[in-house]
Amino acid sequence: MKSLVIVESPAKAKTISKILGKDFDVKASVGHIRDLPAKEMGIEIDNNFTPNYIVIPGKEKIIKELKKASKEADKIYIAPDPDREGEAIAWHIAEEVKGRTAKKIFRVKFNEITKPAVLEAMKHPGEIDMKKVDAQQARRILDRLVGYELSPLLWRKVRRGLSAGRVQSVAVRLVVEREREVEAFKTVEYWSINAEFEGSSKPTFWAKLFKYNNQKIEISDETSAISAVDVLKQGKFILSKIERKKRKRSPYPPFITSTLQQEASRKLRFTAKKTMAVAQQLYEGIELGEEGAVGLITYMRTDSHRIAAEAQNAAREFISKKYGKDFVPEKPPVYKSKASAQEAHEAIRPTYLDHEPDEIMKYLSKEQQSLYKLIWNRFISSQMSPAELEQTTFEITCSADKCKGETTFKATGSVVKFQGFMALYTESPDEVMDEGDLFLPHLKEDETLKLLNLQPKQHFTQPPPRYTEATLVKTLEEKGIGRPSTYAAILSTIQDRKYVDKTEGKFSPTELGVVVNDFLVEKFAELMEIGFTASMEAKLDHIEDGKSKWVKVVKDFYKPFHKKLSEAMQVQGKVKPKDISTEEKCDKCGLPMVIKWGRHGRFMACTGFPDCKNAKPIDGEQKPVEIIETDEKCPKCESPMLLKSGRFGKFYACSKYPECKTTKPVVTGIKCPEDNGDIVERRSKRGKSFWSCSNYPSCKFATWYRPVAQKCPKCEAPFLAEKWEKGGNGFLICINKECDYKEEKIKE
Repeated sequence: MKSLVIVESPAKAKTISKILGKDFDVKASVGHIRDLPAKEMGIEIDNNFTPNYIVIPGKEKIIKELKKASKEADKIYIAPDPDREGEAIAWHIAEEVKGRTAKKIFRVKFNEITKPAVLEAMKHPGEIDMKKVDAQQARRILDRLVGYELSPLLWRKVRRGLSAGRVQSVAVRLVVEREREVEAFKTVEYWSINAEFEGSSKPTFWAKLFKYNNQKIEISDETSAISAVDVLKQGKFILSKIERKKRKRSPYPPFITSTLQQEASRKLRFTAKKTMAVAQQLYEGIELGEEGAVGLITYMRTDSHRIAAEAQNAAREFISKKYGKDFVPEKPPVYKSKASAQEAHEAIRPTYLDHEPDEIMKYLSKEQQSLYKLIWNRFISSQMSPAELEQTTFEITCSADKCKGETTFKATGSVVKFQGFMALYTESPDEVMDEGDLFLPHLKEDETLKLLNLQPKQHFTQPPPRYTEATLVKTLEEKGIGRPSTYAAILSTIQDRKYVDKTEGKFSPTELGVVVNDFLVEKFAELMEIGFTASMEAKLDHIEDGKSKWVKVVKDFYKPFHKKLSEAMQVQGKVKPKDISTEEKCDKCGLPMVIKWGRHGRFMACTGFPDCKNAKPIDGEQKPVEIIETDEKCPKCESPMLLKSGRFGKFYACSKYPECKTTKPVVTGIKCPEDNGDIVERRSKRGKSFWSCSNYPSCKFATWYRPVAQKCPKCEAPFLAEKWEKGGNGFLICINKECDYKEEKIKE
């Protein structure tokens, strides 16, 4: 008889089957098989919050196959991912199959899908960790209680169809509060003065005015700047001080989930959701020609910087051969993880160092190539020697008749004396800096410099930057909101619910997002507190550690929450944005028109309502139209195309308008399954998004569901689609109507 191994993914099943061989039957549950029901709460509140799990619709056939295989198997091993979600999947599978067999069910875990790791795990199987299951169950129940009870309140007080989440709502609050900081920011003008100097050696160099008349530079207007330039032009300049400092720059630690999402956003322009989807593919296994399916990276949901000693030794050997012994530090570096990190996991790293990125590129998609190379470079560089730099600072003193005191320019430049890890990798900053390091000539102290140029430059103080995917993930991690497995879902959900928009990669709240946020902050102050959300994450960790019982944690949360909810339900009236006055007159009665808030957003209505019921949609957007320069070229006149936002969504328009009126839709990067055109996002007349073929009207393909660049694991259709139900539950479904594939889209 064969032994049965059950995993959650068909791709993972394929890779593990290759490793274990013919004595094992490896099957996939295709994600979760049981969950709370979609159309009812499914929690017995008065019975210690007992959850009533049901088989997820569409999974009946899979469960039947697993039960049959379990009955025929010699031994049963359950091997979903090594985290809370994976432990819950393992428990649900065990609950379904154990009725058909008296055999003991073993739990196996591996941090990487490699032959040594899988075989070692199979030698030492364990049992399902019920503390982890309880922690996941507590999170699921808390989120169901909040979503199921809070959403009807939003329907009553704001508008129908809205939903709220325990963690996502706090993320929206971060975006709203940052936007208010931006709006409240008062811009202040200031000026800088840069000077170009020439010394006894080339090249020339620029220095910035640091001190003027005994004070740090404070020039607030153009008149003062020009006056200072006039004085400085008459000055004599001496290189009064040269300061040289040697310093070391240590390598960055290997990736954890949050830093991978941040760096993939900055370097590759990947969303957090895309990063995790591609990383999952690399982890579960990629077909490498005759070698077959190979898991290329370790598990990608981790907050630990720990690296296995064998992996460190292999990296040191690789670095020595590839770069030389000088690039290998005396001792392997050790990177600290935060106190709450699960040290059972490793950091994200390549599994096989003989699979260099350039050697396997032909087997990977473009996205897989980019992410694998990023993970490879980060890991190898993390095990390399520090870089050695020499920083040089020039201090230049000016003496002029009209100067009232000390006037000084400064120039700083760095020279890399030894590249170390920088030979392979440097991290991208969150915000692009205006000035880089200067290359300074070899000069001597006290020599006279020749002034070649003086350049006054106007600046304005800038408000705090809006969040990007990278900086929002970073903030969520720093504030303890969510966990590695939830960051991508949080960012995806707040956009799906139309509470935030992302323009040029930066988040801003929608009008709806502001209204919902302000209502929740007023009525549920504690729930919306960042500190409260972080403390709840700590309580879930305590359940996993065995320090707390899940029922008590849920009960302590629910009692005050339900009381606040009942009080909010008693308040009369709806919450909505204020009406906006306009100069337009009603074309029926002549009274002024106002912009009102309705079920489908803003619309124009007569102030004479209810006597005059004249109303009409608003042409265009209420916000200023976003216009973004792009590298796209107009297909007709070759001029640059601009990315614009219109009533029916985003589109490209020729910058030569009105001379050239060429426009084209924004493609999703997914091909139409019917005629190989591009799938593009459009909006209906009511403002609802849908996706259709760019070759319309010759091709009539269209769907209301957002396409996802992921092949159907069952019928291999080119992509799946997101489908959301009223209760807030989401699924990935196959676009092929003859295929019944349905995968739960896990949301926090």
